[in-house]
Amino acid sequence: MNIRRQAMLFAALMLATPTFAERAAAQDWPTRPLTMVVPFAAGGPTDVLGRVVAAQLSEVVGKPVIVKNVPGAGGMNGSNSVSQAAPDGYEFVLGSLGTHAMNQSLYKKPQYNAATDFTPVALISEVALVLVARKDLPADNLQQFIAYAKANQAKMQFGSAGAGTTTHIGCTMLNRTIGIDVTHVPYRGGGPALLDLIAGRIDYMCSLASTAIPAILAKTVKPIAMLTDTRLPALPNLASAREQGLKDFNVYNWNAIFLPRDTPPAIVKKLNAALLRVMESPAFIEHLKTINETVAAPDRLSPEYLKKLVASEIEKWAAPIKASGVTAD
Repeated sequence: MNIRRQAMLFAALMLATPTFAERAAAQDWPTRPLTMVVPFAAGGPTDVLGRVVAAQLSEVVGKPVIVKNVPGAGGMNGSNSVSQAAPDGYEFVLGSLGTHAMNQSLYKKPQYNAATDFTPVALISEVALVLVARKDLPADNLQQFIAYAKANQAKMQFGSAGAGTTTHIGCTMLNRTIGIDVTHVPYRGGGPALLDLIAGRIDYMCSLASTAIPAILAKTVKPIAMLTDTRLPALPNLASAREQGLKDFNVYNWNAIFLPRDTPPAIVKKLNAALLRVMESPAFIEHLKTINETVAAPDRLSPEYLKKLVASEIEKWAAPIKASGVTAD
């Protein structure tokens, strides 16, 4: 065998070696603790969900799952740290609509490309948005609300959990869809906004259901419509926006698991299977009910679905974010 042929054979073997190594690593995965990055501060709704997922996932894979909070930049700091991590399956992020869709249009220079810098694994949960109004607003359903808002938009105000949040951009999308222009009042969180709505200082907001349901049940605010295309089990008598005439309106927050780009498919498959076992757990399903979140439907649990969801959500939110005029550095 001549020298050139030997060199070519050696090069071919070198190229093949990572494939064998990756297969071996995937077969043994996991052999050590895993790290789930939660890109928000401890104690918030995403952190609460993440710790429940981590505890259940640890039982399934037989290794500790450590929750690491890396807040900042609307969740981009923590997400970016995962995008740059080794693609070996040992570090992943609990992303959301904000970190993997809205931030791509909201920030002038996003730290990453949400569609290409991650490997999608599985959608975990969905959180509906609900349109709620001050309890003395003279409208009891969506069509009455639209009529009232069109006649009084110049003097109305809507609140949100802050500029650029899902509750802000969600209401911006609603306003554009029904053809009104209402002044936005941003707050430092959904809780303070809801308190001012209860006090009648603002007229309406597009709240996360998990935040609004206690006030709805206490009858301190008036529920107008679920802003998703289906009803919420916790509010079975509240019709959806689709049922009330907005055929293509569907606004909700979601949380999902993402690995770094180029993670071997075999590891992605194993982590996806482990997460599916978590989501099938009665304890996990029951816990999500207590925080008014919904486990993702069975037909939405594949990596392929999550990949398509991210691409479609980036496109979906680009226009209302631009219309809102909100940008972040």
